[in-house]
Amino acid sequence: RMFHDDELEESEKFYVGQPRVLLLIYALYNTLVARSEMVCYFVIILNHMISASMITLVLPILIFLWAMLSVPRPSKRFWMTAIVYTEVAIVIKYFFQFGFFPWNKHVDYTKDKPYHPPNIIGIEKKEGYVHYDLVQLLALFFHRSILKCHGLWDEDEKGDSSSNKEDTDDELSLAGGRRDSSASLKSVNLAASVESIHVHFPEQQTAIRRKSSSSISQLSHRSSFSSHRSKRDIFKNINHNTLNLYFLQCKLCVIKSDCGLCCFRTLQVYVPIRQFFYNLIHPDYSAVTDVYVLMFLADTVDFIIIVFGFWAFGKHSAAADITSSLSEDQVPEAFLVMVLIQFGTMVVDRALYLKKTVMGKVIFQVILVFGIHFWMFFILPGVTERKFSQNTVAQLWYFVKCVYFGLSAYQIRCGYPTRVLGNFLTKSYNYVNLFLFQGFRLVPFLTELRAVMDWVWTDTTLSLSSWICVEDIYAHIFILKCWRESEKRYPQPRGQKKKKVVKYGMGGMIIVLLICIVWFPLLFMSLIKSVAGITNKPLDVSITITLGGYQPIFTMSAQQNQLKSLDSNEFNEFLRSYRGNTAALQFLEGYAREDITRADLEGNSNSLWTISPPSRKKMIQGLLDFDADFTVVLSWTIQRTLEEVYPYYIKAPSDSLAKPIKQLLKDCKWENITVSLVKNISEEGVREWWVLNQLGKRQKTPQESLELFIFSDKVSPPSLGFLAGYGIMGLYASVVLVIGKFVREFFSGISHSIMFEELPNVDRILKLCTDIFLVRETGELELEEDLYAKLIFLYRSPETMIKWTREKT
Repeated sequence: RMFHDDELEESEKFYVGQPRVLLLIYALYNTLVARSEMVCYFVIILNHMISASMITLVLPILIFLWAMLSVPRPSKRFWMTAIVYTEVAIVIKYFFQFGFFPWNKHVDYTKDKPYHPPNIIGIEKKEGYVHYDLVQLLALFFHRSILKCHGLWDEDEKGDSSSNKEDTDDELSLAGGRRDSSASLKSVNLAASVESIHVHFPEQQTAIRRKSSSSISQLSHRSSFSSHRSKRDIFKNINHNTLNLYFLQCKLCVIKSDCGLCCFRTLQVYVPIRQFFYNLIHPDYSAVTDVYVLMFLADTVDFIIIVFGFWAFGKHSAAADITSSLSEDQVPEAFLVMVLIQFGTMVVDRALYLKKTVMGKVIFQVILVFGIHFWMFFILPGVTERKFSQNTVAQLWYFVKCVYFGLSAYQIRCGYPTRVLGNFLTKSYNYVNLFLFQGFRLVPFLTELRAVMDWVWTDTTLSLSSWICVEDIYAHIFILKCWRESEKRYPQPRGQKKKKVVKYGMGGMIIVLLICIVWFPLLFMSLIKSVAGITNKPLDVSITITLGGYQPIFTMSAQQNQLKSLDSNEFNEFLRSYRGNTAALQFLEGYAREDITRADLEGNSNSLWTISPPSRKKMIQGLLDFDADFTVVLSWTIQRTLEEVYPYYIKAPSDSLAKPIKQLLKDCKWENITVSLVKNISEEGVREWWVLNQLGKRQKTPQESLELFIFSDKVSPPSLGFLAGYGIMGLYASVVLVIGKFVREFFSGISHSIMFEELPNVDRILKLCTDIFLVRETGELELEEDLYAKLIFLYRSPETMIKWTREKT
């Protein structure tokens, strides 16, 4: 052993022998220490999500535009700014909690107003106003203590001194060149105008620290590019001196005018910010990475949140449902705006990724950070008329967007990759990638949109049709490569029949799937109402009877207490009364006790009979003429004579048309009712109304009345109403036939694609496609054309395809 320590070994044995729960706690603490920076970011964002004020808005913006963009890590200045700002915010919030401020006297009235000035600023009086700020301050102090323990807290000063020492050594080694540059600087007239001096800003010190952090890369850089380094140091020294001269002239201008002081103060703020982003866009070294997939997934999650929670971004739509809105052919404005903005940002992000422009990504990041925060915390509360802290869906959307901002900042800091080859799902050849890639290609218009965008924002000599041809060939070859690899992992010996597990597993699953597709509408319509159906009891039962088209003689309705459900004894007695009637029993099998409602209607009409004397005379003549037919018009538009006119049993289906039930009538004959006209003569005059009475009622009552049984069909739940509304034939036309078309395409026409499907070895074709992507990324466009022509020739020549796809011997 090169190193041996008994105490360390004893400590290691003691640590390993601890309980697993304690080891888990140790691991969580170590994770917390290692990611204390992310803990601070999380607490700051959480504080802003809950408080949602201008006071807490500053630090999240600084995180995404300063801290996460700093190389290699946020500087001491940022952490001191965050600590001091949090302390000042706590003091300000505490100061404005006193009751003598005018806005603190009506807290209950103004606490939910989003545009109340104290709520916007964050100085409103409330319980627990400073809890999250204290947690935020505690996280910041915790991170500071960790940096101090590792000697990283004062790294800036050490980096400055080391970089200055490095510059001094370089100046000594390049004395001759420095003298010439110094002489040229001395010849510059100090009285020259500021506009006549071309200023080159110095490189940022963080970039210099990045160089010194890795001694190996530094030595190799110095040995390989020593002449370039010397020239660059010369220009850097000139830039330092020119910048000092620039500030010297500004100081001279300060003495002469106040405008010079303003310019000097502006430059003190502008120059560091400009230099920060300049060094970010033009780094000396960059650890190239690719997190576009994670950014795309974050945007996709936000897109899903908008689709299923769009009501949170609109006004007076807290109880809205996207399926119900779309079924009514209504597109909410808030939903449309949010979807278009989210989709537009995804397209722009894809364009920047393909063009590999860090400057564009930085500009897009700045615009998006300020735009999203302005929209979410100043515009959205006014649209929804509720505070951001009370909008849970908007909070979730903002948190996912913050994850996207963090990934974007990491992408900017590391730089875009120089080569973008293929789809991220095609990096390995297994079943997971295969099914995910095929699912990706099944999404409508996604493959086409990606191919067109890639063609627009990628330098190539291929036409759009040729580009799509290459993409389709590559996708097809990738799928074949996955199947070939699976055959290698699970080989099938020659001459052996397929195992039953494979046959019954795969074949049985396909059989069950096809049977379910064929019988899906019948099963769905049967189960949706019998199993998941909801009883739809009537709320109002109304009857209107008209004699021969004259003024209605009877109008009555039953509500609430007049609509009664059958108890168990009444329901059983009802079933026993139809024991010998097969048709009636078959009909009653589809209804339970709670589906039947008995309506008791008063026999006296609730309206007076206001008919004109001529019409009354004609109606009497029609009733006395027994040879002529005199019709009775019921409210359900069924016309019958006075005999056997009352249906007694009514079926109330899911639609609005109620129908009589003939299976429950004796000999399919309707019930008889008596109709009599009552005249009342009083001092107010003569009043007439009609009285109806049913003879064969189940509930024997002495007064005149009508009895009606309503059988209510179950209705589908609201969540599945969009499917049940199509009916059986609609489901067959829209689901079964469409799916059957795709299944038929899979089982037919296989013989025409044998020469492209049955390829034993696709490695050479796959390598040819990858080579096309590679030469395109390196700018060898002529070679791209040659390789594309070779690929097309390969697919046009079956003999060459056979040679290329033979198994390697």
